[in-house]
Amino acid sequence: MENVVIKRRHAHLLDASGINEPHLRSAYETCRQLHARFGKTYYLSTLLLPPAKRPYVHSLYGFARYADEIVDNGDPRTRERDMLAWSDIVLRDLREGTSRDPICQALLHTMHTWDIPVDHIEAFLASMLMDLTVTEYSTYADLRKYMYGSAAVIGLQMVPILEPLERHAHEHAVALGEAFQLTNFVRDVAEDLARGRVYLPLEDLDRFGVTRERLAAGGIDESLRELLRFEIDRIRKLYDDAEKGIDSLAESSRDCIRVALKLYRGIIEEVEKADYRVLDGRVRVGLGRRIRVAGGGYFRARKHFTV
Repeated sequence: MENVVIKRRHAHLLDASGINEPHLRSAYETCRQLHARFGKTYYLSTLLLPPAKRPYVHSLYGFARYADEIVDNGDPRTRERDMLAWSDIVLRDLREGTSRDPICQALLHTMHTWDIPVDHIEAFLASMLMDLTVTEYSTYADLRKYMYGSAAVIGLQMVPILEPLERHAHEHAVALGEAFQLTNFVRDVAEDLARGRVYLPLEDLDRFGVTRERLAAGGIDESLRELLRFEIDRIRKLYDDAEKGIDSLAESSRDCIRVALKLYRGIIEEVEKADYRVLDGRVRVGLGRRIRVAGGGYFRARKHFTV
C-alpha cells in the first residue's frame, strides 16, 4: 500500500512536469526509485524543489547511479564488458535521439527539455570507465580530471534546471560537485579500498606518511588524522565557494541546494566527531539531523510549489 501511495504522489509530479506519455512516466519512475533507494540525502533535498522540476533531477541521479552500480557492484567477471556495452548503447542513443532503455529514455527527455549538452554525458561515462582500470591518482590535479566527469558535470547538468540568474553559477556548481564527491571519498575510504581504489591523492598520502598498507590495516593514528584534516580543509573551501553561488540561482531552487550543501557538509563534521575513524565503518548524518535541516528549508520552499 505504501508503494502505491508513493507512486501516486510521484504521478502528480509528472503531471506538473507535463510528462504524459506512459513509457516516459514509467522511465522517470524507474529513475525516482533509484534516487530514493541510493541517494537518500540528495533525494531529501530534492523535495525542496518545485514539484515540476523534481522528475528531471531524479532522471539525472538515476542515470548516474545506474552507471555506478555497474562499475561498483556489478559482477567482477563481466562489469567491464557490461559497462562498455551500456556506455556504447547510451552514446548511440544520444546520437540517434531515441532509446529503448528506460534510464536513457528519461535522460534524453531531460536533456532535450533543459538543453543539457551531450558532452556532459560523454565526460561522465569516460570517468566511469576510468573506474574500471584506474585505482589511484598521483596528484590532486589528476584527481580533478577524473572528478570533472564524475562530479563537476553533474553540477553543470543541474544548473539549467535550477535556472541560473548569473553565468558564474556554473563555476559554483562545479565547486559543489567536487565538494560532494570529495566528501564521499573521505567518508568511503574503507569501501573504496575494498574495491581496490584509493581516491585520496597519493601526493597527500606521501605528505603525511600514509600508505595503502596503512589504510588497509584500519584503525586511526595521528598521521591519518592529519591527512583527513588536510582533505576536509580542502573540502570546506569548496563548500564555501559553492555557497557563494546559491543566490545566483532562481529563488525556487535555493533551498534545495542550501539544504543539500548543509547535509553533505554535515558528513565531514560527523567524520570529525568520530575522531576520523572512517576505516572502522561508514560515518553517517543521523536521520534526526537530516529531518531538522530539511524541514526548515521545506517550509521556506513550499511557497514555490504549485501542486
